[in-house]
Amino acid sequence: MSAFLRSLVFRVGLVFITFALIPMLLVGLFLPNLKRNDFLALWSGFVVNWLKWTCSVDYMVEGIENITASNAIILSKHQSSWETFGLQAIFPAQTWVLKRELLKIPIFGWALRAAGAIAIDRDAGKAALMQVISEGKDRLEKGYWVVVFPEGTRTAPGSRGKYNAGGAMLASRSGYPVVPVAHNAGSFWGRGFTIRPGMIRVMIGKPILTADRKAGEINAEAEAWIEGRMEEMIS
Repeated sequence: MSAFLRSLVFRVGLVFITFALIPMLLVGLFLPNLKRNDFLALWSGFVVNWLKWTCSVDYMVEGIENITASNAIILSKHQSSWETFGLQAIFPAQTWVLKRELLKIPIFGWALRAAGAIAIDRDAGKAALMQVISEGKDRLEKGYWVVVFPEGTRTAPGSRGKYNAGGAMLASRSGYPVVPVAHNAGSFWGRGFTIRPGMIRVMIGKPILTADRKAGEINAEAEAWIEGRMEEMIS
């Protein structure tokens, strides 16, 4: 079967898997916040496995020992839709900083709300930054890991965007460590329709301590680590 047909089968199946999320969300309404994430993690696991079965896209993790017992802030490369599901399968209960338009997507947007997503208006400037800090602290104190894509949008393999300081500012103000994540999912599941078979490489760095450090310093250290690993993946 061609990669195009495999991609079609995957995307059709994804629709049905997403509809299966509805009863999970209804049950989750009666559960504590962190417990709701168990359903989202289960759903994400189905998606990741469906991707493997249909498109022969699997993943491997390096640095799994760097996932600490206590929660932290994840600063991750953003190349693909894959990390929306993959990070759920790898890390404990988490929520994300994302553009508020995503909450309007049927079912998926409901799931994001249930997970306590920090939905910002990216044109709001300082107000959006203050929201990330305020709501981010709240989620961290509740036990969530907070996922931030510092480049703000997806970047093509081999490229890099400007690393915004919102996640690092949250780390500086809260004192929670930063766990940097690099991956090459965009080489297989990019912006186009067709998904290419292969092994996604996910690299998790050692926690970056943030207490009494400036946001710029934290951001620079995370960026250097992530982009250094990205260079390794394409070399």
